[in-house]
Amino acid sequence: MLKIRLSRIGKKKQPYYRLTIAENTRDTYGKSLEILGSWNPRSKELQSESDRIKYWIGNGAQMTPTVNNLLIEKGIIDGKKMIASKSKARKKEKK
Repeated sequence: MLKIRLSRIGKKKQPYYRLTIAENTRDTYGKSLEILGSWNPRSKELQSESDRIKYWIGNGAQMTPTVNNLLIEKGIIDGKKMIASKSKARKKEKK
């Protein structure tokens, strides 16, 4: 199954991500089929090829929840946001 996901390429303490499409079993640092854009979380800037993203979604590619939420925020796709991270259960301390 193909997935559109983020691949980190930034320096230490300076995150910068590429939007890539790759097989979901491949490593995020491994080879991807195509680079669809980039995202800078510090400046909240998303540069993407919206026509290529829509093409891959039309051909059955899935998106990770984070990518899905980014594309909805920027107006590239329509839909509902997903829960991007699982919250950790807090341990109750016994007193």
